[in-house]
Amino acid sequence: MAILKQFHGDGKAQKVEIKAYEETYRAYMVDVWEKSVRATHTFVSEEDIKIFKAIVKDIDFQLFSVYCIFIGDRLVGFIGVGDLSIEMLFLDPDYIGQGFGQKLMLLALNEHKANRVEVNEQNLNAVNFYKKFGFKVYERSETDSEGKVYPILKMKL
Repeated sequence: MAILKQFHGDGKAQKVEIKAYEETYRAYMVDVWEKSVRATHTFVSEEDIKIFKAIVKDIDFQLFSVYCIFIGDRLVGFIGVGDLSIEMLFLDPDYIGQGFGQKLMLLALNEHKANRVEVNEQNLNAVNFYKKFGFKVYERSETDSEGKVYPILKMKL
C-alpha cells in the first residue's frame, strides 16, 4: 500500500510499510494488542484483559477497513476504520511515540474520512493523541461496550 523510509539515530533506513489486513496477520495483531493494552491500559484488570483478548481473537477484521504497519517484516501496529469511525488503533509499546500512530491516523483521516472515535477515559495518552488531530469529546459513557466500568469518551472532529 504505502512504503516509507524510517531513519534512526544510527543513520540506517528501515522500510516502513502499511498493508491492508490479511488473515495471516491475525496472531501478530493479537500479540500487539495485548502488549499495547498491558502498557497503556494499566487500569484494566488481568481478568478483563483475558476476556477482551478472547473477543479480539474472534473479531471479523473483514467487516471494516484494517491496516497494519510494518517495520521490515515486523508488524508493529494496526488501525481499523468502519462507518467513518476509528474502531481500533494499537501499537507495540516499543514503537509508541515514533510517529507510527500518526501515519495510521493520517490514513484513516485522509483516505477513509474517519471523524469519530471512542476511547477509554483513563487512557489519557490516547485521549490527548486524538485531541492533537482535532477530536473533541461530545459524549461520555460510564461503561464500555461490554458493560464493564471503564468510562468511554466519544470524540469527533
